[in-house]
Amino acid sequence: MRAKVGGAVEQLVLLREESGGVVTLTLNRPAQFNALSQELLTELQDALEAIAVDESARVVVISGAGRAFCAGHDLKEMRANPSKGYQKSLFEQCSRMMMKLTEMPQPVIARVQGIATAAGCQLVAMCDLAVASESARFAVSGINVGLFCSTPSVGLARNVGRKQAMEMLLTGDFIDAQTALQRGLVNRVVPEDELDAEVKKLTDAIVAKSPVAVRSGKQMFYRQLELGLASAYELASEVMACDMMTEDAQEGIDAFIEKRTAEWRGR
Repeated sequence: MRAKVGGAVEQLVLLREESGGVVTLTLNRPAQFNALSQELLTELQDALEAIAVDESARVVVISGAGRAFCAGHDLKEMRANPSKGYQKSLFEQCSRMMMKLTEMPQPVIARVQGIATAAGCQLVAMCDLAVASESARFAVSGINVGLFCSTPSVGLARNVGRKQAMEMLLTGDFIDAQTALQRGLVNRVVPEDELDAEVKKLTDAIVAKSPVAVRSGKQMFYRQLELGLASAYELASEVMACDMMTEDAQEGIDAFIEKRTAEWRGR
């Protein structure tokens, strides 16, 4: 997909495809290893905002064009704008986009090939699910250029153990896909030629479920993580009681009892 601007041909930094309730957003700066420029962050934010209110969209997949998933922020762009105000605005913009991934009702899956470094690793961590190819590698490598990956640490520390997160943050070393799987950063690891098929297994499984239950469940999951144990159970009990009142829950239970396939009504 390309757009003409003033007679010139300009490559779109974010591509969007839709099929069967699955929206795929592809970071499209392959020559820059899909680094998160300010333009790309804006496009991602706008796309996620639009998808969040689209009831026909059931699942979101985020992928990267070319050999890499995402190499983090665009360091050349950052150095070209050295003021503190610009830097703070950029990181706040990125943080809003990352938070949107958990706030939106649809599950978001990272499809990871090649490297996912710094904010690219953060992007994987903030997605609800992640599937990686065997060749994928992960790092929070800001420390190698004199910059502790503070914002990526927020997502990373909510996925892996503290000491494992600190080791990655302090050394900047890469971990391979199998290590990322063992540490909980990704859900599944497959050969590169099976990556799309494995992502499809997840999207198919989610699309087959009640959209009401998926939306409610995702919202509750992230809310309860920030609460104490008693408050978390209080919230979960209230949500489950409300969910039992939905048409989908009643249809699902009736279908189970009657040994038939449920027909979701989305209400």
